Amino acid sequence: MITAIREVRRARGMTLDDVARACVPPTTAQTIGRLETGMRTVSVGWLNRIAAALGVTAADLVRLPERADLPVAAQLDAGGAVAPRRDLRVVPPAAAPDLVAVLVTGGVGDYRAGDTLWCERIEPDRFGAALNRDVLVPRPGGRFAFGRLLDRQAGKLHLLPPGPGARQQVVADAPWLAQAIRLVRNL
Repeated sequence: MITAIREVRRARGMTLDDVARACVPPTTAQTIGRLETGMRTVSVGWLNRIAAALGVTAADLVRLPERADLPVAAQLDAGGAVAPRRDLRVVPPAAAPDLVAVLVTGGVGDYRAGDTLWCERIEPDRFGAALNRDVLVPRPGGRFAFGRLLDRQAGKLHLLPPGPGARQQVVADAPWLAQAIRLVRNL
C-alpha cells in the first residue's frame, strides 16, 4: 500500500515525534518514520491511529494513482496572505488541474486557524464570475492578496480583506485569480 503519511504530516507542520505522541496509545517517532517510508507494513489499525493523530481520515493517507496532490498557493492569517516558505501540498477530495489551496494559519474574519480553502483558478476574462466572492490574487514578488472581490474596473481588482477594520486593496493586471469554492474545517 502506498501511503501519503509523510506528505500529510509535513502539510500539517508536524514532526515524527508530534505524530507519535498524538497517537493513542502513544508510540515512537522511529515507528512512525518506518511506517511512512514503507520499511514497516501499514495495517488498517496503524492507518486509523495515524489518521486520528493527524486529524484526517484514513482515506486521506492512502495514495491512489488517480488522486493528485494540490499545491498550497498561500497561507492566510491576520497579516494577510503569504506564499509558504517551503513546498506544501494537501490532498483534495477530488483534484483538478485548476485548483490551489489556501491554509489558514491564524484566525481572520470568518476563517479559523486550521481551515483549508479550495480555490479554483480562473483567467481574467472570467473575473466577473467571482464578484462578491473571496479570492486569492497573485501580486508581484511572489506575494498574494486575499479578500472579497468588490469590483473590477479597467484591469484593476478591488478587494476587501477579511477581518475588522481592513482597508480595501487594489491589484492591477492580475494574470489570474483563484475563487474560494470550498471551505474544509476540522471539527
